[in-house]
Amino acid sequence: MSTVGSRPGRGPGHEEGHHRAVPDRSANGAAHTLAAGEYRATVFSSGAALGALTWRGTDLVLPVPPSGIPAAYEGKTLVPWPNRIADGRYGFGGETHELPVNEHATHSALHGLACWVDWEAVELSPGEARFRTSLLPRYGYPFHLVSEVRYRLAADRGLAVEITSTNVGDAPAPYGASSHPYLTCGLALVDECALQVPAGRVVTVDERLLPTGTVPVEEAGLDFRHARTVGPQQIDHAFGALPDEAWEVVLHHPGTGLSTRLTAASPWLQVYSGDKVGRRGLAVEPMTCPPDAFNSGTDLLVLQPGQSHALSFGIRASADG
Repeated sequence: MSTVGSRPGRGPGHEEGHHRAVPDRSANGAAHTLAAGEYRATVFSSGAALGALTWRGTDLVLPVPPSGIPAAYEGKTLVPWPNRIADGRYGFGGETHELPVNEHATHSALHGLACWVDWEAVELSPGEARFRTSLLPRYGYPFHLVSEVRYRLAADRGLAVEITSTNVGDAPAPYGASSHPYLTCGLALVDECALQVPAGRVVTVDERLLPTGTVPVEEAGLDFRHARTVGPQQIDHAFGALPDEAWEVVLHHPGTGLSTRLTAASPWLQVYSGDKVGRRGLAVEPMTCPPDAFNSGTDLLVLQPGQSHALSFGIRASADG
């Protein structure tokens, strides 16, 4: 569940259970394998990313080869903002800030500052991995954060992920967070799967994928509140009007009976039909704020000095019968 508040005794230097194993190095940084019951996961230090998750040997997220650069941000941690900032420009605290534009087709600053950072592994064990990075002040984002990502694998609950950021600077900092897993049912085409998303509204966008408003999901042809087959439909939308408490997205393959389930409690969710990855995975990204929130202010978090924020979600499998 997404919360804002200080966390006494759990500051950036907290090191209980510290273990400094040195895993293999790859194009995605250090790779570490987690195991619990019938689940296996691989996490990478580059972008504190989820590289693989399987259940009974079947892929639940689109896997990233250790030697390959992800084609579409697979598994990456998105801080200090998710999605996009128009023109890489925003105003905060009476000043205008300009960030590097890294998606030139839409002229946007995309997915934060930590996707390609080699995060430090501060805790590694057979069932858990914890990564940390310090986002130092820079042009465009002159704020100082320390971010941690914790992955925990359990035989009965699957994978639990927590993204925590603390403002260690001396000024308020604008902030948002997300993660970029691609759910899959054994690498079957998304077209063959049924999708259920408990969202009542969808963000409309212009030709640059920038928000223009919201409409009911049925008006946009994106009503997945009752599970239905995705088919050839292209999806690359942010959804809102989610349940106030924990909600669940389900991707189900009727042929195999496998369901991959993501649970979260964030107010926003991005869903992408994975066209850049051959539609073998569906990006399901719990977000604390919608696209371009640094400009609109919608659900934008402002971390005061010393304040922390935690975003949590989980991924698990189930099977018919």
